[in-house]
Amino acid sequence: MHLVPPMTMLDFFRKSEGIWFSERTVHHFDAVADESGDSNLMIRVLESGDPRIQEVCETQKVKVSDVAGAASFSWLANLDDLEPNPNYAAILVDVPDPDNPSRGKFLRNRGYVEGIPVVCRYHFAPDGVLTIETEYERNQGQERCWFVTDDFRVRVSTVRMMNGVNLMTYCSERRCMMTETLEEMAQNHIDRPRQEVKKFTI
Repeated sequence: MHLVPPMTMLDFFRKSEGIWFSERTVHHFDAVADESGDSNLMIRVLESGDPRIQEVCETQKVKVSDVAGAASFSWLANLDDLEPNPNYAAILVDVPDPDNPSRGKFLRNRGYVEGIPVVCRYHFAPDGVLTIETEYERNQGQERCWFVTDDFRVRVSTVRMMNGVNLMTYCSERRCMMTETLEEMAQNHIDRPRQEVKKFTI
């Protein structure tokens, strides 16, 4: 099946919704402990009336009427954990360019690198690659993300300190099948009418 990449942030949120198994490789350019590893990324699209959207907009002094969509992102070390660590969770609110919905900015209540509210700039290339630029107080971050298939995507990011590149990260992410989906697929297989097997004689 031909992949149709998302070209707006809201479509990106919708295509990303679900649970992903993320394998992360991190390369530091200074003496910092290795942060490579596995985790589960949980993404949910938020309804337009979600109070968390209003809260983020008020903090960033942005009109809610300019918002096109929002999503929550959270990470778990594994799915056996009951609740995600709030230090590894964020709300993203999309504010697209009114003249070009393939670019704009989104508001984060927490940044990846520094745990403070930030505004990120983004744009989608014609091939669907999403580029995100983030200016922190002491750092600059750039992330690129693209779907290889509907259920497999890649993220590559760099963080630049004032003295140069500090770290690079590569993540490959595979969508996890939910139990309900697997049960539905199994039931559909059971309910499928048996096809008659034609016997051919020579």
